[in-house]
Amino acid sequence: MQEGEPLENALRRFKRKVQTEDIIKEVKRHSFYLKPGEKKRVKAALARKRNRKKARKEQD
Repeated sequence: MQEGEPLENALRRFKRKVQTEDIIKEVKRHSFYLKPGEKKRVKAALARKRNRKKARKEQD
């Protein structure tokens, strides 16, 4: 917290920094173990989802 800075501003700055550095996503990713095969399936499913979304956007 900077000198004379209100708590709300410091909290907002902290939340923005956490969000931009993807800290939450990283913590969630490491919170449980995925077998290598499961990890591959999840990764492929996310890629399919991204591609569908991209195709939908291009269609509009």
